[in-house]
Amino acid sequence: MERTEIEQKVRAFLIDDLEIDEDKVFPESRLKEDMGIDSLDYVDIVAVVLSTFGIKVNIEKMKAVKTLSQFIDYLEEELKQK
Repeated sequence: MERTEIEQKVRAFLIDDLEIDEDKVFPESRLKEDMGIDSLDYVDIVAVVLSTFGIKVNIEKMKAVKTLSQFIDYLEEELKQK
């Protein structure tokens, strides 16, 4: 899966499902501080990543993810290993 496709799917989920304002969703956006993602949202993200990408989220690796770009990097790397 291409990076652009991953990014499109993630953006759609963040905007449509988590109802984050589109103007807050850009690569440098910090997940918690800028987009307001909380622990309950992370539960949704884990479920969507599994259903959309077939990836089980590694909590230890996700602790290092701070921005949307880093999250896309994480998904891209995990998909390569799949």
